[in-house]
Amino acid sequence: MQIVDQSGYIRLMNITLPADQERWLETRIARGEFQSAEDAVRQLIAERMIVDDTDLARATPQVDEARAAVARGETSTLEEAAADIDEVLRSLKS
Repeated sequence: MQIVDQSGYIRLMNITLPADQERWLETRIARGEFQSAEDAVRQLIAERMIVDDTDLARATPQVDEARAAVARGETSTLEEAAADIDEVLRSLKS
């Protein structure tokens, strides 16, 4: 992989992958999901950087309240939650 450093020089970087990751990558390249291993690495790192840079602190109060609700035993089954979601969606359509 070629890396351009701050001085503008191109540096090469070698990355060693475990066999399962190498097979996964080769399969995706063959499918046309990536043009090359370098393309895959650049894209996957760019996506991870977006996730890392996303400020999830604003969700902290909701997460804390959800944890407290679970601690109080206020939980729903998957079926109950799905029914609640369906009800909200129906009300939005009318």
